[in-house]
Amino acid sequence: MKQQERKLRADHIIVALLLFIMAVIAFINVLSRYIFHFSFACTEEITINLFVWMTVIGTGLAFEQGGQLGMVTLFNHFPTTMKKSLIIFSSLLAALLFVVVDFYMIKAIYYELTIFNATSGALGIPVWIYYAGVPLFSIFVFTGIYRDNMKKLADISKE
Repeated sequence: MKQQERKLRADHIIVALLLFIMAVIAFINVLSRYIFHFSFACTEEITINLFVWMTVIGTGLAFEQGGQLGMVTLFNHFPTTMKKSLIIFSSLLAALLFVVVDFYMIKAIYYELTIFNATSGALGIPVWIYYAGVPLFSIFVFTGIYRDNMKKLADISKE
């Protein structure tokens, strides 16, 4: 297997930045506990929400690299045309799942903006800002599903 040329991509950069911010926040909180004997309550709120965003982007990366669960033992016994159909079908199901997730997150954002106007407990940030990361970063999930689909279809065509 050839070593592919590595390019800086937006999803890799965003995940690296989110992880770096989370590590810095956690480190500052640990230092504040030992030096000032005081813990910042807001660090947990920020870290948890950044972790959710990072997980959404990581899901797209996992799809792209074929890291999702699959039943290859049964799949390998199917003819080529059926394999292609199943690849497309599973990609459509995965995309549909995230369309449903995005639909309900956008609905929740709408309710937060129009009805509830809730704010976070520690920082008082509007909750919809935390929610907005899921549909925004789902772009990377759809991209990962598409790239995985194209790679699998190309591999099947080579067989």
